Amino acid sequence: MKQLPMYRFLIVVEKANGNYSVYSSDPPGCVATGKTREEVKRNMQEAVEMHVRGLWGDNLPVPEPQAFAEFIDIP
Repeated sequence: MKQLPMYRFLIVVEKANGNYSVYSSDPPGCVATGKTREEVKRNMQEAVEMHVRGLWGDNLPVPEPQAFAEFIDIP
């Protein structure tokens, strides 16, 4: 299997009722769920890797990540 170059994508993990969900805007449309934080991160890793491998398989470029995270303070 072809080795992927290193990519780094921002993910957002949310606690739901009885499980966790995760999404990323880079690449768009990648979401996952899991019973634990570890499971949801592992599932997202697989989803994003499959997405990137699909782009590669179709000879399409992997877009550079555009998302970033910041906190704001509310006094």
